[in-house]
Order: sequence, then structure tokens, then C-alpha cells
Amino acid sequence: MTGRNGVTKLLLRDPDMRINVRTMATPIQEEVDNNLKVRTGMVKVSDGKTRPTPMRMHLSMELLKLQKEEVMPNNHNHKHTPSDSKQVRIVSVTRQKIGGLGLSIKGGAEHKLPILISRIFKDQAADQTGQLFVGDAIIKVNGELITNCQHDEAVNILRNAGDMVMLTVKHYRAATPFLQKSKKDEQQLDNDGAGSEIDDRSWGCRNGSNRTSTIIDDKETSQQTRWIDIITVPLMMAYVTRYIFGTDKLRPNAFEVRGLNGASTGVVHCDDAAILSQWLKFISDNILGLTHLQMKLYNRNFPAAERIEYMGWVNEGILNNNNNHPWQSYQPRFLTLKGTDVLLFDSPPLNIGDWLECSVVFKVYQSMLRVIKDSENVDERQHCFLIQTSGQESRYFSVETRQELLRIESAWHCSVCAAVIKLGSKTFNVTAGGAGKTAGLTLDWNLGFALYDTQARTYSWQYKFSQLRGSSDDGKSRLKLHFQDSETKAIETKELECPSLQGLLFCMHAFLTAKVASVDPAFLSSRTP
Repeated sequence: MTGRNGVTKLLLRDPDMRINVRTMATPIQEEVDNNLKVRTGMVKVSDGKTRPTPMRMHLSMELLKLQKEEVMPNNHNHKHTPSDSKQVRIVSVTRQKIGGLGLSIKGGAEHKLPILISRIFKDQAADQTGQLFVGDAIIKVNGELITNCQHDEAVNILRNAGDMVMLTVKHYRAATPFLQKSKKDEQQLDNDGAGSEIDDRSWGCRNGSNRTSTIIDDKETSQQTRWIDIITVPLMMAYVTRYIFGTDKLRPNAFEVRGLNGASTGVVHCDDAAILSQWLKFISDNILGLTHLQMKLYNRNFPAAERIEYMGWVNEGILNNNNNHPWQSYQPRFLTLKGTDVLLFDSPPLNIGDWLECSVVFKVYQSMLRVIKDSENVDERQHCFLIQTSGQESRYFSVETRQELLRIESAWHCSVCAAVIKLGSKTFNVTAGGAGKTAGLTLDWNLGFALYDTQARTYSWQYKFSQLRGSSDDGKSRLKLHFQDSETKAIETKELECPSLQGLLFCMHAFLTAKVASVDPAFLSSRTP
């Protein structure tokens, strides 16, 4: 990526990037290398009690960092010039996966300049050699002479030089103050929107400043700044929320990110709603990508029938004693759909033992997921759903976005289908007929509905799933199933009593959902967000 004055950054992040802190609604800066994105921008951060302070937010694929600016006197840096500036040196640089070569270059044949190192980024590849300096001219790359190359040609050579790069360099002491001055002016332009625009071709300024003074005057560059990491939150299975923790109260223009390691960003404030929305999307997308990656890694250790279909953070509403606000207390839960099971963890499982020790487990084919309409929300929480399970109290959940709710709903249908196919059949004890004969009602993937008379040891009747035209129940134990005869087309009603009526109804719904999906695969894809 080539910027102002022919400067190319051969790295993924720029720790010296300056953004105007006087305007907190700063656009999010983005740098791209090898399809990996790093985004930075200024925000305000607080602990929820004290006044927010400005910080820079730095988002990479795996980490979210909050940084403060620190002023570093140049005379404390012993790496500004080599000990012998007249010697041609050969320096080996090992390219980093994140950060590349860790340097910026200026110049090129079209500017009548050598290819000069204009910046070396702290703790990255070039800096770690201890043998490269601002003002070094790159003469050869892996033995290839580049002194007559134009700027973009030199960039391509450096980018395609492999992981181990041999640089032949010679230091130009006279160029160092100009490069430092150029950097200072670029930062000033970023901050104030005005200033001297550097012209590489003349090594001077377009506003008529004396070229010689620009080269030798180093007084204004006696200090430089760097960004110091204050908070680092790993994004793998992290949790982002706009709500005040444990409540249904939405923070205005603010959010919080909590990491698996217990780290938290605190409350991050954005004065501009559009930038807030961007940050939430970028962070959530990175978390989702890492979560999908972790799911794939987990699924390598599980058989196909036990694969994970979904995992992610939800908030469960906890009933309290206040009848006016029964859902005021919310607790983060890590929801997982795995094989035939629905699992709820207080913290994400990190190993096989964690999966086996989950305290809340129920079968997906004996449960129902119901998305709550906005008009039915019990409080100010949005994107809510119920999970109803046979023999247990219903559980009320909310998620942060509509997209996440649709993702859960789609994964739920996929899990139900996979669970039913694995299960094959399920039998419930019932009584049938006026005499109350003991029987077994079987739901079978291939046969459909079948009532087995345990005394006569034979099937009393059998219908395909497609013959079911409706059902009704009293909410307690009695159930009526209405089937259509395949020949006469007449409706036949079968009356049953089942002590576990809710479990039977949920299982019926699961089998019917799976049958519809098997006949029409678009049924599942249509529910994918």
C-alpha cells in the first residue's frame, strides 16, 4: 500500500499512526496485507464509573487492543545510526506472519532517489535485527540490484523476496533528518489537516522552505511517540455486548468486549453512531470467524453424529422475586448444539473433559426453540428466544443482533434433523381406546406413526408422516391425531393419552421438521442468515 510521498508500509500495522484525538468520531483506519486486516481508530474508554479517556483501538484478526500514546525522546534510542555508516552491510531479515518486514520505504528512480528506509517499526522484523536504520539505502534484495528501480518495482521485489530476505544496505546520514522530518510533517498533516507537503523528488518542501535546513535541522524531531498496549483482549470465543452487565439496559453509543481469559476492554464509547456500528460489526465478525475455526478443530475429535452445529454466547434471563420486572437479571451462557444435545456452559469448554462435565444438557429432539416477537419481549432486551424442554422450565434468552438470532435458529433446525436421523425411532408409552389399553406409540424415520398393542403384540395401526393432517391436545395428557386415509381420503382420528405429552409433542415436531427438510433441502437453506 503506497501512501503520501511514495511511502510504502511493508507491514500489517503501524504503531506510530496518528489520529486526531480532538474528534472522537474518527474514521476507522484499515491496513491490508495478504488478505488480513488491521483496523485502528480513536475511541473513549471508561470503567463505567469514571470519565472516559481517549485511547486508540487496534483490532487484528485475533486480538483487540486499547493503546495510549507515549512520548519517547530520540536520544534514548541507540539504533538511529549504525556505528560505521560508510560500510556496505548485508542484513538478514526474517519476515513475520503478522507485520511482514516491519519497515517503510521512500524514494525510487522516478524521484531520483535511492530506495531509503524511512521507518522501522518497534519489535517487528527489521527492528529485531538491530542492524537496520532509518536512512539506510537498500542496494540489493537477495543479491538483486535495485538502485535503478522505481518505487513500486522495489515494493514488489521486497514483498516477493520470500521469508528470509537478504538486504544489502548502505547508510546515508544526510537523509536521516529529512526522513524524520518527513515523518513528523506527515503526522502533522494527519492531525491538523494542513502543513508542508513533502516532495520526495526535491528532498524538501513545496512551500519554499530551505532544502538544506530541512535536511540538517533535527531540532523538531527530538521526540517521537509510540502506542503502548494498555489492555489486550483475545477474541477467540470472546463476548461483545452493548448492555450494562446483567441488565436489559442498552448503553448509548458504547459497548464492552470480554475475553475468555477474563480481560475486559471496559466501556468503549463512540460519539458517532455509524462508527459504533462499524466497530461492532468488525469485532463480531472476527469473533465469529475464530469461533467457526475453533468449531472445526473440535469437530475433528468428534464423530460425525456428535459434531458441533453451533456455539456462541447468549444471555439467559434469570427469574427474580420482583413480579413487575421478572427478567431484570441476565447471566451470560455459552450455548452449544452438539449432536443430539443442547448444552449450556458458564464458560466455554476448552477440552474434552469440559464437554463431559456440562451441568445443563437436554435433547434437541425433545425441545422446542421459539423466537420471541418484538411485541412479546418481557423487557428492553431485544432478539430474544425461548427454549422449551420436556419436564423442565422454559429458558428465556437474548442475543446481541438479529443476525445471531437467525444463525441460532438455522443451526437449531440443522441439529434437529441430524439428531432425528441418528435417533431413527422413538417410542412413548400411551393408552389407547376406551378401555385404556397399554400401548406404545412409535415415531419411526422410515415407517412414520405406528401404535403397537403390547398385549396382542401387534401393530394396531400405522400411518406415514405425510398422512398427518393435524393434532390437538388438552395440554395435560390427552392427544388427538388426525390422519388421512391414503385410499378413501377420509380423515381418521386416533385418541391417545400420554403421561409425557409435552415430550411426545416436541419429538413429533422434530420428526416432522426433519422429514420436511429431507424432502425439501431448501427448507434449511432458507433459514440461513
